[in-house]
Amino acid sequence: MSVLASLRNVTVHFPIYSLGNRSLKRRVLDITTGGRISQGRNNLVVIEAISDLTLELKDGDRVGILGHNGAGKTTLLRVLSGVYEPSYGHISVYGKTAALFDLVMGMEGEATGHENIVLRGLFNGMSLNEIKQFAPSIAEFSGLGDYLQMPLRTYSSGMVLRLAFSIATCKQPEIILLDEWISTLDEEFIQKAKKRLSELAEKSKVLVMASHQIDLLKSLCNKAIFMEHGKLIAFGPIDEILAKYMPSKT
Repeated sequence: MSVLASLRNVTVHFPIYSLGNRSLKRRVLDITTGGRISQGRNNLVVIEAISDLTLELKDGDRVGILGHNGAGKTTLLRVLSGVYEPSYGHISVYGKTAALFDLVMGMEGEATGHENIVLRGLFNGMSLNEIKQFAPSIAEFSGLGDYLQMPLRTYSSGMVLRLAFSIATCKQPEIILLDEWISTLDEEFIQKAKKRLSELAEKSKVLVMASHQIDLLKSLCNKAIFMEHGKLIAFGPIDEILAKYMPSKT
């Protein structure tokens, strides 16, 4: 079974640049945060969003990420997608990835829907030929019709997400990374989106998703990651990990 993603001792630090006052910095460092706030390079205060994480994802893995708010779930997804680079450690990802979060990044409010298909397509790494090939199906799936000729700033937030989702899912990826955002879409489009996600997930090699909806994770995933304070607590079959995670919620 081939490895599609490999993380070795990955640590992600976020520096806090605004703590110039020494006494304020000292008070922040004294806060009890499970060791996640510390002194980093160049005397900067840093938040350790992920700490020394080692993980392999293989062909056939359908992985749910479990953890309380602030556990590092979204940071891990963004590391896997290439949005964040590790401060320490090494990551290798093999295969085309669809990151179904931050969907509107790279879109322009003054540009039309059609123009944003090109902009977001380029942002996603598609060639102009690919964008031209997929543009009609993107337009059709979005259901936005003549609105695609209008500037994006005239869209509702739901319309923007419909277009962004249609662009992000127009190609079959090998790795799908999904954060919990689908509930922000309108009910009619949610059903279309869920059907497309199910089809993409079935044909993909790896699915990684963060969600608080346990029933959803159990229906889609065969494995789970349990994270706490940026650390990997456990990784394995989803029923075993849920047995470790559920008591931590009480």
